[in-house]
Amino acid sequence: MTFVVTDICIRCKYTDCVEVCPVDCFYEGENMLVINPDECIDCGVCEPECPIEAILPDSDPKADKWLELNRDYSEKWPNITVKRPAMPEAEEMKNEQGKLEKYFSDKPGEGD
Repeated sequence: MTFVVTDICIRCKYTDCVEVCPVDCFYEGENMLVINPDECIDCGVCEPECPIEAILPDSDPKADKWLELNRDYSEKWPNITVKRPAMPEAEEMKNEQGKLEKYFSDKPGEGD
């Protein structure tokens, strides 16, 4: 089992999860985070840290479509290990539906 970040993270990008990850398996895109499933040790400490519930175990049926996206972009984006402020529009965007199709950016973030 591993954990994945879903589209709920897009345009929110809370980073509470990266601060608690013991293996630093989070990677930062311009407007979301992803988890490298090959580095994740399945400890689960990140999941309850996400204030918008954007992280799911891959055993959740809703996580299926996110596993490859997380794998692909974790190989392209820089590693992030420190907590930063969420995106300015995070609060208003947290319940938006269809964020992958509307807002996903494949551009990398800043990383550490």
